[in-house]
Amino acid sequence: MRLVHLSDLHLGYRQYQRLTPSGINQREADVALACKRAIDATIGLKPEFVLFAGDIFHTVRPTNPAILHGFEQFARLRAALPESTIVMVAGNHDTPRAAETGCILRLFAPLGIHVVDSTAGRLSFPKHGVSVLAVPDDLGDRPALTPDPDARFNILLLHGEVEGMLPGAAATTDRSAIEFTKEELGPERWSYVALGHFHVYRSLAPNAFYSGSLDYTSANPWGELIEERATGVPGKGFIEYNLETRRHRFHPIQPPRPLLDLPLISAKGLTASDVDNRIAEAVNGCDGGIEGKIVRLVVRDIPRHIVRELDHRLLREYRRRALHFQLDARRPEVIRLHSQGAPGRRPSLADIVRDKLQGRLLEADIDRSALVDLGLRYLAEAEAVSVAAVASEGGEAEA
Repeated sequence: MRLVHLSDLHLGYRQYQRLTPSGINQREADVALACKRAIDATIGLKPEFVLFAGDIFHTVRPTNPAILHGFEQFARLRAALPESTIVMVAGNHDTPRAAETGCILRLFAPLGIHVVDSTAGRLSFPKHGVSVLAVPDDLGDRPALTPDPDARFNILLLHGEVEGMLPGAAATTDRSAIEFTKEELGPERWSYVALGHFHVYRSLAPNAFYSGSLDYTSANPWGELIEERATGVPGKGFIEYNLETRRHRFHPIQPPRPLLDLPLISAKGLTASDVDNRIAEAVNGCDGGIEGKIVRLVVRDIPRHIVRELDHRLLREYRRRALHFQLDARRPEVIRLHSQGAPGRRPSLADIVRDKLQGRLLEADIDRSALVDLGLRYLAEAEAVSVAAVASEGGEAEA
């Protein structure tokens, strides 16, 4: 008896300002295509159970195209697998925090999909001897994670975090409302544990997995890419698991749009012309080119004045060719936030603003150095107004 475990579809996710010929945000269209490919592959496997572990949509109020696409895909899945059981739990992106607001996932219940969106629920399927404890992301009472002693197979379907199992960067970018320890989860008590929330495929036990997202939709896609490389994960996909043989298989799906993290450049001691040449070498040496891809190039140890002197005409050309080209320019100065350690100075407000703008993800048509200069100019103007106001108050007090 086989199941398919999918999670974190994030339908309706939008990024950058490029549109398809039909007027849809290009990244939203990419995410929709990833979902379609996963549904196609699931239909081809014909499993007895299909489990969706939350974050079906990217927001609690998705766009009309996202809702329509989701309904079409789940209706197609239901029609193609009429004998299969489909269970879906709500994730933190699906769950409205206002009590009077309903969850969008209830739209799929009339299709014959078992939707659990507000409180944990135990679903029994005697025909297969299967019991599913479905735990959505919920701010209410924490459910007891106990299997059904009368079921042959017990499945735990949960959207949340397992304490201590996720990388620090992942655990702080998008917190889930619920967190469990591995002891609470107790994988040894279950036939299978299907988890959602973490966007990279990961095994917690031989029968407990995060299936990962279907596209790079988190706040830190580059961190996902690094995690995948470090653990040997071949990209995005879903899990097939056999409850009887206890064997699993990760099914990668073809990515709608590649993410390309170009080799890091150290600009220490280089002129602007040298850096331009290094950037051009990195871009031109990219296998398959950068056309239509999401590209990041980190340049470390590059002073601000060198950034200003770079060939911005060439950078604009890279941004035109790629769906998104991010030049992540990092200054060499080390600023101590605390007094401990080697000598250094505490950051000024201007330092903080500059660093935040240097590291922020930008749209393809925004010049980073111009944005930083504008932000610092606004800050200087605000400080000047503040100083003038204080001086004026002081003069009135003396009078």
